[in-house]
Amino acid sequence: MTPLTFIHDLTWDDLPSHVQTHAKTLLLDLICIAAGGLSTKMSQISRDHAAEDLTGPVPILFDGRGAAAGAAAMAAGYTIDSLDGHDGYNPAKGHVGCPLLPVLLVFGHQSAVSGRDFLEALVMGYEFGSRAAVAQHGTVPDYHTSGSWGAVAGAAGGARLAGLDFETTRHALGLAEYHGPRSQMMRCIDYPTMVKDGSGWGAICAVSAVQLARRGFTGAPALTVEQAPEYWDTLGQRWLILEQYIKPYPVCRWAQAPVEGVLALRRAHNLSSQDVAKIRVETFHESVRLATSEPKTTEEAQYSTSFPTAVALVRGALGPDDLDGDALNDPEILRLSTGLEMTESDKANDAFPGTRYARVTLDLTDGRSVTSDWMQPKWDPTSPPTAEEMRDKYHALADPVLGPDRAREIAGIVAELETRPLSELTELLFRPV
Repeated sequence: MTPLTFIHDLTWDDLPSHVQTHAKTLLLDLICIAAGGLSTKMSQISRDHAAEDLTGPVPILFDGRGAAAGAAAMAAGYTIDSLDGHDGYNPAKGHVGCPLLPVLLVFGHQSAVSGRDFLEALVMGYEFGSRAAVAQHGTVPDYHTSGSWGAVAGAAGGARLAGLDFETTRHALGLAEYHGPRSQMMRCIDYPTMVKDGSGWGAICAVSAVQLARRGFTGAPALTVEQAPEYWDTLGQRWLILEQYIKPYPVCRWAQAPVEGVLALRRAHNLSSQDVAKIRVETFHESVRLATSEPKTTEEAQYSTSFPTAVALVRGALGPDDLDGDALNDPEILRLSTGLEMTESDKANDAFPGTRYARVTLDLTDGRSVTSDWMQPKWDPTSPPTAEEMRDKYHALADPVLGPDRAREIAGIVAELETRPLSELTELLFRPV
C-alpha cells in the first residue's frame, strides 16, 4: 500500500482491536491536555487572535467563539502545545497528535462525519505522521519542530475527511510540505517561548493546504512522501500508533528521565530536599540544552531539565501548578535548580532519540552521595500506563476545568465513538468553559 492510497483506504475494520483501543486512549489524552492548557497565556492569546483577528464560523476548542477554519485549528494546536504533556514518538523527536487533532476537528465538524470516520482518520494520521517525521529527519539536515512534518500529517487527515480525490490529495500534501513551518527545534530549546513545537502553525498550514487544493491550487510533490519509499514500506503492517509514548508530567520528554531519577532516590533513601546539597545529572546533549534554571514563565519551566527535576525533589510530584505561579519563586526549588550540574554521557547520546537515558546523583548534606540507575522516562511504549493511571491523568487535568460531569460525558462518548456521530463529541469539545 502506498502512502497516498493508505490515506483514503484504511478502515476501522482493518485495525487490530488493541490499535482501536489505543487510538481512543490517545484522543482522550489530547483532550485532557487541551483542557489543562486553557488557562495559559499561550492558549488565551492564540484563541483571542483567532476569534478577533481571523473571524469565521468554525468553533474554537473549549471556547465558544468562532474563527476561520485554519485559525480554529491553530488555536487548538497552540492550546494543546501550551501544556507539554501530550504524546510523542521517540524516532520523530516530536509529537504527531498535537498538530493532527486540531485539523481533524475542523474537517470533521465541517463534513459532519461519523465517529468511526473520525477515528479512522486519527489512526491514519498517526501512522502517516510518524513516518513523515522520520522521513523528514532522514532526508533533511536540520532538526525541525513537529509543526513542519505535522503539517503534512494534518493535510493527510484533512484530505481524508474532506473527501479529496487522489490527485487533489497529492497537491494538498505538496502544499503542506512546501509551506510547512521549517522552524528549528533547538532554537526554541535555547530560547523557550510560546513558539514551542510549531504545532499551531503546522495545523493552520495543513488546513490551508487542504482548502487551497480543493479549490484547484497546485502544489509541488511532497518529497518525504513520494521520494522516500524506504520510510513507508511498513504501512498497514507495523502500527506505529502503538509506539507513541504518553507523558506522566507536563514537561519536555527530555527532562523526564532525570525527574524519575530524583523521585526514585527520594523514595529509596527517604530523603527530603533539605537533605540534598546538590543534584548532578548525566544525560544526552539535547537534555543538557534545556538549560533554563530560573524560569520566569511556564514555557521556560516546561522546557527546562533542572527546574522540573528540582520541583520533583522538593515536592515529590510534578503537575501544571508546579510549573507556574508561586513555584517559579520557591527558594528551595530555585536553590536546587540553579545548583544542578548537567554533563553529557556517551551512553545517553548514543541511545538518543530511541531511548532517553539519564543518571542522577544526589550529593547529600551529610557528605554522602547516592546515585540512581540509568533511568528512562515513564510510560514509554514498552511500559505503558495502566488504564487506571490514564483515568487518573485524564480526570486530574479535565475535571477542574470542565467539571466532573462534562469530563465523564466526554470520556464515555470517546469510549463508544465508533458507534456515534462525531457531533456528540464536538458539541462538548466546542462548548465554552
